[in-house]
Amino acid sequence: MLKRIAVLTSGGDGPGLNACIRAVTREAIQEGAEVFGVRWGYSGLVNDDIFLMESRDVGGILGRGGTFLGTARCPEFKDLKVRRTALRHMNQKGIEGLMVIGGNGSLAGALALHEMGFPTYGIPASIDNDIDGTGMSVGVDTTLNTILDSVDRIKDTASSHQRAFLIEVMGRNCGYLALASGLAGGAELILFPEREGPSLEKISDVVVEAYVRGKHHCIIVIAEGWQPGTKAVEQHLLDHREDLGFEVRVTVLGHMQRGGRPSVFDRLLATRMGAFATDNLLNGESGCMAALRGGQIESFPLAEAVKQLRPLDTRMLKLAGAMD
Repeated sequence: MLKRIAVLTSGGDGPGLNACIRAVTREAIQEGAEVFGVRWGYSGLVNDDIFLMESRDVGGILGRGGTFLGTARCPEFKDLKVRRTALRHMNQKGIEGLMVIGGNGSLAGALALHEMGFPTYGIPASIDNDIDGTGMSVGVDTTLNTILDSVDRIKDTASSHQRAFLIEVMGRNCGYLALASGLAGGAELILFPEREGPSLEKISDVVVEAYVRGKHHCIIVIAEGWQPGTKAVEQHLLDHREDLGFEVRVTVLGHMQRGGRPSVFDRLLATRMGAFATDNLLNGESGCMAALRGGQIESFPLAEAVKQLRPLDTRMLKLAGAMD
């Protein structure tokens, strides 16, 4: 059984990361192991920004957004020499295993260390919900609720002024946030990269149709990775404003989607995954991540998880076509 492990958060931030760190730390201490916190993700490993944590260090952080350890992107970690420096710093402190909390790139880094013979375990945390092998990643539920709250508020003002709104949400090349929030928010149209989008002319038709049907608003939710992009839609609609009936406005939700207090679901998921992953790492399992599958937390190979982005549920895709 491992006696010293480290934990880091890497990549984009999101709600529930602190709950993960708390669960990992307290579960490890409960099992008689020491836990080291790594500041600023993989950069902290490379720069030896590593410190011993006690149970009280993670007190009061369960409901806080973001990550108290800090996070950063570290593209240079792909370099073998850089990873060797990280391993040197951990070995000098007697650290025997590493817990990585993050998205695809972060989990790929964990896999690289595992392949170098260093025990690693992952916890999927990405608001995009694009990590394959798990039904849900930490942070997704809170982010969706934040988006939906914004969509509902925008719909109120859109109806008051009889306007069409383009609402851009995060997700990079994954349209899960747009699809789920658009369905839940009753959007007239949802645009996301996994589905071939309508032409700009067809989008204009959707706006006109909503106006002719007597609706007081038209809400179009757009994933940031959809092409030709929100600005192209905005410009096309503005160029044809005389034909639309509605005035057009754009709201880019941006980084507000990453912040905020985690939901009950995210706190419980983070805690369950954190404790599960810690037990497995302490018992010598490596090269895997915690995954929500069929309502249960299970191990899933990192090599499979980072091979591709998580595909969208075909049933949700069918719903989107019916509900648009």
